[in-house]
Amino acid sequence: MAMPEPGSKSYDIKRAHARKAAEDQGVPDRHANEEANAELQRDPHWQSRGPRTERGRGPKGERTSRRR
Repeated sequence: MAMPEPGSKSYDIKRAHARKAAEDQGVPDRHANEEANAELQRDPHWQSRGPRTERGRGPKGERTSRRR
């Protein structure tokens, strides 16, 4: 199973739950979203793995070589 990434539906659901928890702990509404995002970004499970295709890595002339 693929890991969820920022922008995915499962990430957004998790962020909404974290935001609600932050609000329940007294964090002002205007800061709750940033706190929820920061919390999820600290968890390696929810961090982005980077581009999945060569095209996603940017213009061909600007790509760094990637050897596996």
